[in-house]
Amino acid sequence: MLDPRLFRTELDFVTEQLSRRSFNFNPVSYTELELRRKSVQIKTQELQNERNSRSKAIGQAKAKGEDVQLLLDEVQHLGDALKAAETELTEIQCEMETLMEGIPNILDVAVPEGKSEEFNVELSRWGDVPVFDFEPKDHVDLGAKLKGIDFELGVKIASSRFVVLTGPLARLQRAIIQLMLDTHVAEHGYDETYVPFLANAASLRGTGQLPKFEADLFKASDDPALYLIPTAEVPVTNRVRDEIIEAKDLPLKYVCHSPCFRSEAGAYGRDVRGMIRQHQFEKVELVQIVKPEDSAQAHEELTSHAENILKKLNLPYRKVLLCAGDTGFSSAKTYDLEVWLPGQGAYREISSCSNFKDFQARRLQARWRNPETGKPELVHTLNGSGLAAGRTLIAVMENYQDAQGRIRIPEALLPYMGGLDVISTGVSDA
Repeated sequence: MLDPRLFRTELDFVTEQLSRRSFNFNPVSYTELELRRKSVQIKTQELQNERNSRSKAIGQAKAKGEDVQLLLDEVQHLGDALKAAETELTEIQCEMETLMEGIPNILDVAVPEGKSEEFNVELSRWGDVPVFDFEPKDHVDLGAKLKGIDFELGVKIASSRFVVLTGPLARLQRAIIQLMLDTHVAEHGYDETYVPFLANAASLRGTGQLPKFEADLFKASDDPALYLIPTAEVPVTNRVRDEIIEAKDLPLKYVCHSPCFRSEAGAYGRDVRGMIRQHQFEKVELVQIVKPEDSAQAHEELTSHAENILKKLNLPYRKVLLCAGDTGFSSAKTYDLEVWLPGQGAYREISSCSNFKDFQARRLQARWRNPETGKPELVHTLNGSGLAAGRTLIAVMENYQDAQGRIRIPEALLPYMGGLDVISTGVSDA
């Protein structure tokens, strides 16, 4: 959530910045609502002061033995008027809060202009795109040949956009996850955490999924309202909701492996083939909670940690800075890492690393105590996939395939594969 003071003091700036996202913000409607709020708030305060003054007068009159009935009638009338004003003020404040919750973050000055992913800016590439002397298969055909990926069974058990992994491919995904966790803890200094896979509405509101993106969530119950987490970002970041963190304890760095559940409500017809876009998938999430002055550097650091996994696996990738129109609702600045998939002949997103600045923290009331002032101030929050495990599995399968459809195990994963260095059907392809 944005600082309400920005709207009161720099409305033109806010309007201009939101227009970069093509967000339809009406400053006139906001100003009218803000004027109503101010007017009713002043009226409420005046009525409170008047009632207090009359109540004091009643006490003084009683002490003198005077008739106070007229004063009591006046106080009763003031009480009724005050109650009505307080009700109106609460309604306006709720309307204002609803409006504010639907407004996205202001973008960092470094974010390029543009309305869609076509305007994203490629910053760098790493690794050599593999050259095959055969037509490379995609993960769907490879998985079918290896009898390790079954989409029909996923439909049978659940519905479309679910998958069942079996045998060495299931182990390969587990190995990928373990490599990520070990690397982020031992080399990058994150604390591993395990969290609930259900989150309440307050948690999802804190990180920005509610109320705007409720259609993208799977709701598990109504009383209380609980949702399957769309990413570990939600429960991990909510560790600091309503907390004041001491300066000496920052930065906080957490890594968490979890399943993620998304309805993909806005993705009808996209990536219907294979595991690219699933209702359930595995991800290793990186979260950092930092002082405001440290968040820009933390963003670069966190992104490099995700890149390190791709380098360990020797997977070609590119780093992209998202443009204004492609940057997520809560993010001020986002880097996407896109891995090369030979089966598609294209780079596809495998990690999004975002700096939210104080946008989530204001919703979460997540603060740190500044030792220079002794007062609580909002922290900055960041997160990124380190990496999406299913898409990493796809990338390993497609980049490490041979002409027979076998998958060579990357060197970094060998310690986790129990001596297996190649995944094959065991049947001659001659």
